[in-house]
Amino acid sequence: MGCGRVGSGLAKELEAAGHSIAIIDQSREAFRRLGADFKGHTVAGVGFDRDTLLEAGIEKADAFAAVSNGDNSNILAARVARETYGVQNVVARIYDPARAEIYQRLGIPTVATVLWTTDQIIRRLTPVGARSEWQDASGVVQLSEVHLSPDWYGQPVHLIEENTPARVAFITRLGEGMIPTENTVLQEGDLVHVMVKHSDLSVVEAALAKSPEEA
Repeated sequence: MGCGRVGSGLAKELEAAGHSIAIIDQSREAFRRLGADFKGHTVAGVGFDRDTLLEAGIEKADAFAAVSNGDNSNILAARVARETYGVQNVVARIYDPARAEIYQRLGIPTVATVLWTTDQIIRRLTPVGARSEWQDASGVVQLSEVHLSPDWYGQPVHLIEENTPARVAFITRLGEGMIPTENTVLQEGDLVHVMVKHSDLSVVEAALAKSPEEA
């Protein structure tokens, strides 16, 4: 639902991957973003209207993405897709960070674009502490990119797990993700992503801001 820049990009990418796609938008003009090569089904209408969803084939859908420019419309459409038609893989784009957190806790997967963008920009302006990249629906466990004291470079990754309650999920090195082994050594420029309980995050931050010996 939604054939803006995000929706049209998703539709074309998913079609290129071999999926059959139906895309809904209130404006027929929006479908011009798809290009002449798009083979999917286009439906003009309101994305949470049941007749519109049925015309788009919601009863056979394996997944549904609500990416219009309205938070209320996206949430309503996502709920209808999941609760009325039993679509298992549903996601809604939400601009309001507070709303996104609420709906995430209610079990509706959301992508909070404003919160994500803000976090990413701040992370690059002030690379200190930790920045949440994902959290489970309960808010207890989260994936965070953490800042390391330079003293950690040259040390084995497993020292992080031995000195903190965090678990290293992966490292981004020279722009590529890698899953570390017990022999992986931290290098300058590494971005370290850890799984940690929200309640333990401040402890992890404090430990990683020190040298391994002090931690």
